[in-house]
Amino acid sequence: MGVYFDAATAMPPHPVARQAFLAALDDSWADPGKLYTPARRARRLLDAARATVADVLGVRPDELHFTAGGTDAVRRAVSGVRKARDLRRVVHSAVEHSAVIKAAGADATAVPVSLTGRVDLDALQKALDSPEVALAAVQSANHEVGTLQPVEAAASLCAAAGVPLLVDAAQSIGHAPLPTGWSLLAGSARKWGGPAGVGVLAVRKGTRWEQPWEPPADVPAVVAAAASLRAVHAEAAAEAVRLSALVDEIRTTVAATVPDVEIVGDPVERLPHIVTFSCLYVDGEVLLHALDRAGFAVSSGSACTADTLQPSHVLAAMGVLTHGNVRVSLHSGVTADDVRRFLAVLPGLVADVRAEVGM
Repeated sequence: MGVYFDAATAMPPHPVARQAFLAALDDSWADPGKLYTPARRARRLLDAARATVADVLGVRPDELHFTAGGTDAVRRAVSGVRKARDLRRVVHSAVEHSAVIKAAGADATAVPVSLTGRVDLDALQKALDSPEVALAAVQSANHEVGTLQPVEAAASLCAAAGVPLLVDAAQSIGHAPLPTGWSLLAGSARKWGGPAGVGVLAVRKGTRWEQPWEPPADVPAVVAAAASLRAVHAEAAAEAVRLSALVDEIRTTVAATVPDVEIVGDPVERLPHIVTFSCLYVDGEVLLHALDRAGFAVSSGSACTADTLQPSHVLAAMGVLTHGNVRVSLHSGVTADDVRRFLAVLPGLVADVRAEVGM
């Protein structure tokens, strides 16, 4: 299968996720909302999973909602606040995940970011100075370049303006300490090695938010998500040190061995497992296919997608190259040898792709 370097999109399933899912199938197939014995067993498992996830996120169990995925969590956060506050405008950083941007829709104000992808706090404060603002959204860390956002500072500005703050923490949960000060926090189990189709939305008590209906819980999947989160959380500190060292090696080696390359994102205030670089005179899609043939599954922060046919809005907002980009995101199964084999073949593949276009 080669080496998987796209953990920022989806982590490989954690071994305990499969074990927990299969074990839960026998005891959680019934509707946890009913009163008979099989339903009560399912309810106990669901409540235990809720308590586990709430403990990791640092919230109360009754503040935590399971959703149908990370995108669903974001949509529920935005729509619920809009309905409760009877306001429409959403202020968000220009580098938010497309799920946030699509949920905000036309009634939105995008706040600019620096060259490293960090939100401009002065611009955020100005955008909040309006009675029409329902919600602000600032991600915990960027999904394409790994830059950590100043969430606590943004939360202070939001509190002063009387505006709730939504934090998309999909890339941080299970990988890095979570920020504080937020009103709503969203995440996705597939980002920490849990099953796809399970998301989490934490809503702090006192936040004006309405949920018109509670989605039915896929109890075995929720149990698997909770088990995998508990496992990766226990390993997170040690893994962060190990993966950060490998990312540093990638950053240094790529800069030294690949001509006309730019490492994007903040070199210090970043997630431990993500690095993105831009290669001048390179078609990113062609390079990704070449890497795939060489046995490395990587992603591109700027690859055109079937639904938008547009380059990365994140890289465009940062003012860096929006083509020839490679995002490498590591996970617990990646070894130092995997990284060094990648670094050994990368310069030659970039040279080959450039030669094909006469560069």
